[in-house]
Formats: sequence, C-alpha cells, structure tokens
Amino acid sequence: MSDTFIIQKSLLCWYRKERRDLPWRRSQDPYAIWVSEIMLQQTQVKTVLPYFDRWMKAFPTVEDLASAPESKVLKLWEGLGYYSRAKNLKKAAGLVRDQYAGRLPSTRKEILALPGIGPYTAGAILSIAFGMRAPVLDGNVKRVLSRLLRLNENGKTSKSEKILWAEAERLLPEEDVGDFNQALMELGAQVCLPQKPQCMICPLKKICQAFLQADVENFPPPKPQPVIQKIEVSAAVLFQNGKVYIQQRVENGLMAGLWEFPGGKIEEGESPEECIVREIREELGPEMEIEEKMTTIRHSYTQFRVTLHVFKGRLLSDNITPTACQSWKWVLPKKLVDYPFPSANVKIIKLLQ
Repeated sequence: MSDTFIIQKSLLCWYRKERRDLPWRRSQDPYAIWVSEIMLQQTQVKTVLPYFDRWMKAFPTVEDLASAPESKVLKLWEGLGYYSRAKNLKKAAGLVRDQYAGRLPSTRKEILALPGIGPYTAGAILSIAFGMRAPVLDGNVKRVLSRLLRLNENGKTSKSEKILWAEAERLLPEEDVGDFNQALMELGAQVCLPQKPQCMICPLKKICQAFLQADVENFPPPKPQPVIQKIEVSAAVLFQNGKVYIQQRVENGLMAGLWEFPGGKIEEGESPEECIVREIREELGPEMEIEEKMTTIRHSYTQFRVTLHVFKGRLLSDNITPTACQSWKWVLPKKLVDYPFPSANVKIIKLLQ
C-alpha cells in the first residue's frame, strides 16, 4: 500500500467524520461555492458565516448579483475588507450571465479568465463544484504539505510555490477530489495549526515526516514578517441643517466606491486639529470650525494600523467644491447605515446612532 493511498484514505475517512457543518458544504451549486471561496480568502470561517448567509439571501443567483447595484453589493460586503473581491464578484457575475447563460464555466481556462479568480480559487471551484481533478493550495494546504512531506517550502518564491502545487496535484485521488481538497484545508484549519498543532489527534501522524522526525515546529520555514505601517488620520463629522456630509471615494483608489467622512493623514509636526482644518479647506473649500473631539478610533488593516481622530464641526460657508471624491451628499444620520463605509468609519456611524 503506497504512502499516497494511505494519505488519501486516512484523510477522507477523517474528513467525513470530523468536518464542520458549513452552509456552502450543503450545496452543490457552483455559484454558492464560488461565493464562499472568494469570501474565505484571507478571512476566517467564523467571520464569513453571517456574510455568506446575508449574501445568498440577497443574491441567490448569478443573475441577481449581476443586476444588483454596486452600492448594495459593497454594503453587504461592508466589514469583510479587500473590497476588490466584491467588485470582482459582481463583474464576473455579469460575464457569467452574458457569456455563459448564468452558469459558471467548468473548464480551467474559462474560469481563470473571470475577474478575481486565480489558480487556488479555480481549483477549489472545479474540484468541489464539478468533481474535476484539480489541486488547491492555500495557506493551510501549504502548511500541511510542508509538514507531511517534510518539505522546506513555504510558497514564498515562485519556485517554492511550484513545488507545493506539484505535490498537491500528485496526492489527488482519482475520485472524491472535492472532499479530498476540503479535507486538506480542514486539517490545516482545525488540526495542523500554525502554532501548537494538534499532532496527537491528526489522522496523518503515522505518516507525517515532520512529526516522525519530531521537528514539526520547523515546518514550514517562516516567512519574513511585513513591516506594519502606523498611520494617524483626522476625520470630520460635519453637520448642516440636521444632516451629515459624506463623500464617495474615487474609483481608482484604495477602497474605491465606498463612502467616508472627509479627512486625511496628519502631516509631520501637525496636530490632529490642525490636520482636519487643513484637510477640509483643501477638500471642500471653506474653513471649518471644530466644535468638539468626538472620539479616537484605532483600527487594524493587513499591513497598516490606523489611529483616527474624529471631530464634530461645521463649515463657515455653505459654498463647497469637493475635489477629493467622485460624489458627495448631505444625509440624515439615521440614513448613514444605507451606505457602504470602510470599517473604521462604521465605528463613527455607530457612535452617531
């Protein structure tokens, strides 16, 4: 009995007993599986669950998503981050509707041509939804393969990535490929953890080379940690006749299409108060009078940490000429929840409610 066969059989048996009951695993709908895979990119399952449920109720089919206003799509995505994922989902849904009659294509070439779908997502959809013999390679699978085969690879370089893809493909069974790929991912998420892996309950411990050599902690080799940039920002909640000013971010920038309160980065030697007065003058035209500091919000993104100083104020002139946005509005505070905002701004809205 080959090692490959043992790995396949052991992993599939374990998965069928221990797998988590997740909503996208109860469906064979390629669209639902596609949505779940996009949401799960760099996002934990527990975070995705309520978003997936709301999304599928709002957009149960490809056609529903393709015809939905982008603002509604972004609003339902609010808080998940990496908003380009939502934009690409909508764009791809339009292509699937127009070019494939609303049915997700089932060939690797066609599915990779859709916006937002790379090799990993393509492999997951093709294997899980269509039963095709296609490998997957996410962070969990890289870690499992590195330890299981005692490979000194972490996927950091293209050469390392290529080696791991080849091993993922080599281990694929002829049947039950979707379950096998999900089993690899599930093992990495539940047992073969980055820190303190649960080796004693692992179904592959008798064949895992790193475990047998007692050096699991050395695999995979560590990646260089990204430098976390710290940013200080000031923002203004401007009131006029009971309404609040908001503006929409430009289409070609970070978090494009989302709404926000005006403001910007604090320059060297500048106080938060000086910053917001300058930013409002530069962005809107008139001077601003600060009435009070409402709060300080700290929010973490993948590669930067933001400290947001929030000020309540009013403009000293009604004549504004916004220059740093694609659209702007004065809205009632209770209506702010209808617009998609970056996560840090959502905290301001909750304060206003």
